[in-house]
Amino acid sequence: MANNKSALKRIRQNEKQRLHNRQYRTRARTLIKKARSAIESGDKTAAAEATRAAVRDLDLAARRGVIHPRNAARRKSRLMKQLAALETA
Repeated sequence: MANNKSALKRIRQNEKQRLHNRQYRTRARTLIKKARSAIESGDKTAAAEATRAAVRDLDLAARRGVIHPRNAARRKSRLMKQLAALETA
């Protein structure tokens, strides 16, 4: 446990930031799941719209430092690859 005021304050700040970051991370995961299910359903327009929303949210999370930019790029790449496979099929 922390022994001084600054360490106690840092603990409070870290917890507050963790809860704030969790919102962005959870939302990104949810939108990725929705995009994947739309791709699996085969509806091209719904899949494209859901993928666009997921990409936008991944960019936001990366810009805010919630996830690493390369992590966001990798996830976007995989989603776009699945979407492209749907559109060529």
